[in-house]
Amino acid sequence: MATDEERLHLRRALELAAGGHGRVSPNPMVGAVLTREGQVIGEGFHAELGGPHAEVAAIEDSRRRGQDPAGATMFVTLEPCAHHGRQPPCVDAILDVGIARVVVASDDPTEKARGRGPEILQGAGVAVDFVEGDEADSARLLNQPFRKRARTGRPLVALKSAVTLDGRVATAGGDSQWISSEASRLLAHRWRAESDAVCVGIGTALADDPLLTAREVGTLRQPTRVVFDSEARLPPDSRLIASIGQAPVVVIASPAAPENRVRALEATGATVVICDGEPPDRVRAGLAELGRRDITSLLLEGGPTLAGSFLDAGEIDELRLFVAPILVGGMLARPLIAGNGAIMLPDATAANAMEWERSGDDLLIRARMKEW
Repeated sequence: MATDEERLHLRRALELAAGGHGRVSPNPMVGAVLTREGQVIGEGFHAELGGPHAEVAAIEDSRRRGQDPAGATMFVTLEPCAHHGRQPPCVDAILDVGIARVVVASDDPTEKARGRGPEILQGAGVAVDFVEGDEADSARLLNQPFRKRARTGRPLVALKSAVTLDGRVATAGGDSQWISSEASRLLAHRWRAESDAVCVGIGTALADDPLLTAREVGTLRQPTRVVFDSEARLPPDSRLIASIGQAPVVVIASPAAPENRVRALEATGATVVICDGEPPDRVRAGLAELGRRDITSLLLEGGPTLAGSFLDAGEIDELRLFVAPILVGGMLARPLIAGNGAIMLPDATAANAMEWERSGDDLLIRARMKEW
């Protein structure tokens, strides 16, 4: 059982790990702290994809401080890797410098990892302890996109929307700009920058001609733009296609898509993926294709129809909802989610956890629907 002092070091490692947010996907965010006799002698985190892992960064930091990591204890948010990827195995670095003990906050669910690192360390005489409790929970929650893709092959889906007090995303005439406040819209752009992909349906793409890029947040990258478009109707002169040099576009179509439209989109540089089945099946198949393209997180910004297909497919993992202080009314005003939905309340999808805060004039509700 971890002591209060050890949990303090793990919480610091979690703070460090968050520094990789939006920078290291499809890798996980990881932080590490090196200590000797309770004193910190090195810190590090995985700062960029292809760069040193947290364990190596902490070892290098200890050397910059003039400290010898031999015999030290390492606190790390994810079990050290034992496989060659963009970087060599972290267990090799740990063994090379003679670290005596490793305290781990969470497991790595990928098939290539999954306990191999700790087993190798223990076999070499290094003490390895997995903690339980709040720090372990926080470490797992930190890397939900990584964990879902590792377990299912599909990216984590966060449904983002702005609704009125009566739960509507648009008037009966389709007017929806702008329900949310300027502060909420800026936050939504930051979410785009932190996501691997942002997604809409063809109805939204045709009605709004959106860019779906991250703007005004000093982003280091742009998300892949995804359109669920069964008949490949996305116009080659749309703003999405016109900006394809800025960020990739992936169109998820069905076998019903005319071949000439598919070819026309591919000629622009867009990727067209054909997925069979009814909308819920096509959603799962499309997400699996995105997962194969190293997309671990998808921000769903489509309208009620697409949101309903994702809910019916069981593929909404998180909800980020801006509730604006206005009422629309009217039976024909558009709801947040369409689709088949639940017939009886016991069949409704329940959130695992919820939290809320102010966002400009709006109330931001975050609901975690699943935990991976």
